[in-house]
Amino acid sequence: MSTPVLRGLYGVTDSKLTPDDKTLCERATAAIEGGMTILQYRDKSEDQERRVRQATMLRELCDEAGVLFLINDDVDLAVASKAHGVHLGQSDEGLISARQRLGKQAIIGITCENSLSLARTANNQGADYIAFGRFFPSLTKPDAKPAPLSLLHEARAEFDLPVVAIGGITRDNAAQLVEAGADMLAVVNDLFSPTEQTTITRRAQSYTKLFKDC
Repeated sequence: MSTPVLRGLYGVTDSKLTPDDKTLCERATAAIEGGMTILQYRDKSEDQERRVRQATMLRELCDEAGVLFLINDDVDLAVASKAHGVHLGQSDEGLISARQRLGKQAIIGITCENSLSLARTANNQGADYIAFGRFFPSLTKPDAKPAPLSLLHEARAEFDLPVVAIGGITRDNAAQLVEAGADMLAVVNDLFSPTEQTTITRRAQSYTKLFKDC
């Protein structure tokens, strides 16, 4: 694909919200139609056949739409599905190892929780973006460490890397994150929980508009 856009709505799938291939594809398509620029496939199950099938399906969809497609945590799956990169947690395969396996063209982001120190390490190791959160109570990761809005200001001042905000993001609280310095908003439930595709598209448009207005 062309040079990736590391800005805007960053959708993250959830296998509980999209239990089958058809639903997953339909909801991803609806979000893309609303302006989503990054899609992360997140499935913590051990059904490897399904995960490879779905990830490949989404990668092909994103290729057609010019959307960046990343895999959550799993470098092996990123390789198998020919994803554009991977999003790593602090307990996952290291960034340096992932870069060696995926190549310099891959987009590799890393969760830095609520820590500028972790972000410094990620920056030094060649991350393409850094992610902070949770900023609000999260249904996906209820036990995640809370992060203050001030962290986004501090990260913007210290790093040239794009910054992702994660955790409990809704249309009601998203604007303050963008104003505080977030380049991308990682959204799970508020984006993919509606059953109507038109609703997902409208919600994606609402998030996308925040980046056009600032």
